Amino acid sequence: MVDKTLAFIGGGNMAGSIIGGLLNRGFEPAQLRVSDIVEANRDRFSEMGLFASDDSSLVIQGADAVILAVKPQQLKDVCESIAPALQQNRPLLISIAAGVEVAAIQQWVGYDAAVVRCMPNTPALVLTGASGLYAAPGVSDEQRELATAALEAVGIVVWVDSEEKLHAVTAVSGSGPAYMFLMMEAMVTAGHSLGLSPETARELTAQTALGAARMVQGNDEDIAELRRRVTSPGGTTERAIRVFEERGLRRIFEDAMEACDKRSRELGEELR
Repeated sequence: MVDKTLAFIGGGNMAGSIIGGLLNRGFEPAQLRVSDIVEANRDRFSEMGLFASDDSSLVIQGADAVILAVKPQQLKDVCESIAPALQQNRPLLISIAAGVEVAAIQQWVGYDAAVVRCMPNTPALVLTGASGLYAAPGVSDEQRELATAALEAVGIVVWVDSEEKLHAVTAVSGSGPAYMFLMMEAMVTAGHSLGLSPETARELTAQTALGAARMVQGNDEDIAELRRRVTSPGGTTERAIRVFEERGLRRIFEDAMEACDKRSRELGEELR
C-alpha cells in the first residue's frame, strides 16, 4: 500500500483517527489528503503535513481511494458535487456513512462505482475499533486490500458477504460500545451503593471490562467456557449470574439487538 493515495471527504473525529493510524503504520503525509469545510480542521491536518482544502474535487484528483467520512444526511449532496471528478479516474469509494446503501451511492455519483461500505465503531477513536466491511460487486482484490489497510489502522476488520449483514454488524459492534457503557455505568453505580467510592468503582469496572475482553481475544475457547471457569459452584459469582439468568438478561440483549437491527434497516430506507 506504500504507493497508494487516499483522499478523505470530511475531517471529523473518525477520519482523524484513521489518518493518525495510517501515519503510525508507515503511510507518508503526502499519501493522505483531506477535504473539510471547517478551517480549524484543515489547519490541523496541514500541520501534520497533509494537503487539506475545502475543495473536495481538488482533493480527490488522482486518489486511489476516496473515504466518504461525512454524516449520512450529507452524503447525497457530497457525492453529487464530486461526481464529475470521480468519473474521471473512478477510484475506490469507502463509505463510513451508516445506513447509506451501495446502490444509492452509485446513483449519486452517476456510474457503477467500486464501493466498500464500512460500519466502524467509536473505539476506533482510540485505535481499538471493530469495523465490518462489505465490498460491492466490481471491487477488486487490490481494492479490498486497500480498504482493509485503511480500517485496520484503527482496529480489527471483518468482511461480510452481503450488504444486508451490515445491519447485524451495526447491532453487534456498531452500537455495541453503548451497551458496554450502560453495563459499566450500572456496575459503577452498584459498586458505589455497596460502599466503594465512585472513583474506585469506576477504575475497577474499567479494568475488569478491559481484562475480560483481552481474555476473549487471546483465547479460542468458547466464551461460555471462560465464564464457567470463574463461576465456582456455590460461590459469589454463581449467585450473581443466577440473578442475571432469572431476570432474563439474555432475552433482553436479544430484544435490544433485534430492535437495533430493525432501526438500521429503517434508516437505510429513509436515506435512499
